[in-house]
Amino acid sequence: MKNKKDFAPLFFLSPYLLFFITFIIIPVGAAILLSFTYFNAIESPSFVGLSNYVSLITQDEVFMQKVLPNTLTFALIVGPGGYILSFILAWALAQIPKRARTILALIIYSPSMTAGVAMSVVWMIIFSGDQTGYLNSLLITLGILVEPIQWLQSPDYLMKIMIFVTLWGSMGVGFLAMLSGVLNINSEVYEAGYIDGIRNRFQEVIYITIPSMRPQMLFGAVMAVVGTFQAGAIGVALSGANPTPQYAGQLMVNHIEDYGFIRYEMGYAAAVSVVLLLIVYIFSKVAWKLFGEKD
Repeated sequence: MKNKKDFAPLFFLSPYLLFFITFIIIPVGAAILLSFTYFNAIESPSFVGLSNYVSLITQDEVFMQKVLPNTLTFALIVGPGGYILSFILAWALAQIPKRARTILALIIYSPSMTAGVAMSVVWMIIFSGDQTGYLNSLLITLGILVEPIQWLQSPDYLMKIMIFVTLWGSMGVGFLAMLSGVLNINSEVYEAGYIDGIRNRFQEVIYITIPSMRPQMLFGAVMAVVGTFQAGAIGVALSGANPTPQYAGQLMVNHIEDYGFIRYEMGYAAAVSVVLLLIVYIFSKVAWKLFGEKD
C-alpha cells in the first residue's frame, strides 16, 4: 500500500511529464546537438564543433549589427512596456464595477486572442503605402503629407510600427493573471495598511498591491519575456518579406527562419536558437529575482 501511495503523484504527473519531455526537453536537446553540426536537411549532419557560434559572432554582420540590436531594442520596449501597461490596466479595471470590468477586460484581451498574422491584415490596411491607406489618407486630408509614405517598407518606420502593433495585442494571459491577482487581495489588508500609515493610492499600490500579488507579477513577467522574444511573425507579415526591408524589422526568430527554412542551414539556425534560448533564460532569471519568493 505504501508503494502505491508513493507512485500516485507520479501517475497524475505523468501526462504533463510526457508532454514536457516530448515537446520541450527533446527539441531543446536536439537543437543544442544540431548547433554543433552542419546540416542542410538532406545530407546527414556533420560535426563542426563551435564553428557555427564563431561564425555567428565574428562573420554574421547582419546578426551582430541588425538582428541582435533589433531584438534587444524590441524586447526592452515591448516587454517592460507591455508588462507595465498590463498591470496599470488590471489595477484600473479592479476599481470599477464588475459588469463594466468584465466587458472592458474582454475588449482589452480580445486582440491577443487573434493570431498575429491575422491581425496584421488590419494593420496593413491602416499603414498601406498608397493613398487608400487609412493613415496616409488622413494625413493627406489634414495637409500634413503631400504624398503617401511607404510606412511598412521604410526602415525608419517599420520597427516603430512593429512595437506599436505588438503593444496593442500584448494584453494576454499575463494581463488576466494580474487582474485576478488584484481582485483576490483581501480588502482587510488595505484597511490595516491605512491604519498603519498609508495615505494615498500610490502608497497602497507600492506597499500592498504589488507585494500581495507577487506570484501573478512573476507569471506576467515570464510570459512577457517569452512572448516578446518569440515575436517575429509580425514584422514579416507587415512588410511581406523575410528578411524585412534592409533588416529594419529583423528579429532573432526571423533570422532562425531565414537560415533554417529558406537557406536550409539547419545547424546554423539551431545555433541562433540556442543563443535566443540563453537570452530568454537570462531575462527570466531577472524576472525571478524581482518577483520570485525570497525563500
